[in-house]
Amino acid sequence: MARYRGSVCRLCRREVQKLYLKGDRCFSDKCAVERRAFPPGQHGQRRGKTSDYGLQLREKQKVRRMYGLAENQFKLTYKRAARMRGVTGHNLLMLLELRLDNVAYRLGFAGSRAQARHWVRHGHITINGQRVDIPSARVKPGDVVAVKDGSREIAQLKQSLEAVARRTVPGWLELEADKFRGTVKALPSREELTIPMQEQLIVELYSR
Repeated sequence: MARYRGSVCRLCRREVQKLYLKGDRCFSDKCAVERRAFPPGQHGQRRGKTSDYGLQLREKQKVRRMYGLAENQFKLTYKRAARMRGVTGHNLLMLLELRLDNVAYRLGFAGSRAQARHWVRHGHITINGQRVDIPSARVKPGDVVAVKDGSREIAQLKQSLEAVARRTVPGWLELEADKFRGTVKALPSREELTIPMQEQLIVELYSR
């Protein structure tokens, strides 16, 4: 499946919820969801009742788009979560949160997950001092995620760190902004994921 190249604000409108795909724009009055809180298209304001399958599909699409994964990537992540001990839905969200591109975004190294993925692919992010250019690489407790020394003068990256106050760094991460690095203190818990997500609907969809 090809990566989506259209307007990301349109994706937020389709889910009628902020997915924070556009960086600073999502926190301004220019946010498309705040201006037009209904799905795009000529029938966006006249959609009827959604079936159970429709609710499950929309939840899966919402979470998949939020983390920027292709369908096959997301399904493989779900299968891995299903093989782990514990609650499958919680395992799925934990695996998504532990992706390197997401951790870089959570620490404020980027304004969006898409931008964080860009930094990782171009070798600007390190794990324990080693450059890693795979956005799906997963971190573990004790890992130190940092900006490479030679990349700390990038204007966009510095601006992102200055704006990190707009969103809260989760408790399972510890940010040292002056050193351009953060530490993974623990595995993320379900309570620390503040964006409304109903992971059980995703489990029900894949269990059909």
